[in-house]
Amino acid sequence: MNEVMAAAEIAEYLGVTRQRVAVLVERADFPAPIAHLSVGRIWRITDVREWAARRPNRVPEDQQQ
Repeated sequence: MNEVMAAAEIAEYLGVTRQRVAVLVERADFPAPIAHLSVGRIWRITDVREWAARRPNRVPEDQQQ
């Protein structure tokens, strides 16, 4: 089974709020969720980590609007 994360885990991993995750996951360059469950969308950990690695300096900047 794939290791997965939801919005709360993404927020913790990126060091941002869940509200910020809600914005980030709507970006065209953010990975697509692998499933939509009753508790919300979930993503592969590897997909989120690869996305974050391609944007190492942008996530903290994105936090400050």
